[in-house]
Amino acid sequence: MGKELVSLKMTMEIFDLGSKDVSIIEEQGQLQKKGDLTVLTFTENKGKENETRSMVTMKSDEISVKRSGAVSMIQKFKKKETTENVYRHPYGMIHMKTMTDQLQVDLDKGSIFISYKTNLNGGNSRRHRLTIRFQRNSNE
Repeated sequence: MGKELVSLKMTMEIFDLGSKDVSIIEEQGQLQKKGDLTVLTFTENKGKENETRSMVTMKSDEISVKRSGAVSMIQKFKKKETTENVYRHPYGMIHMKTMTDQLQVDLDKGSIFISYKTNLNGGNSRRHRLTIRFQRNSNE
């Protein structure tokens, strides 16, 4: 498969001390398969000061999210494993520990779901749910 244009909607839910914060991003992107990897790329806030490029790399048992631009990080998700990374943004750096509970990818249905907990700079854990839905554009 070459590069396919897609429309995507990314929903991030964060549960912290009884409250829920939801952010939704809707963008155009590209989906490409390279061997056993599938890569989804898109840009948030294109052309603005806080532009951020995102690359979601999917293998059968692992997902990696790389963000660069206004913020930068590489976050790896492996089911039932803890991973660590550094999140860099204009106000400083945050050390993140991530424990992935669920990881589901269905490329035919255009669905990615990750449920995980993060611990930021040694603080309290927060529950996250990341859902990405994408649809292949028919008029390429």
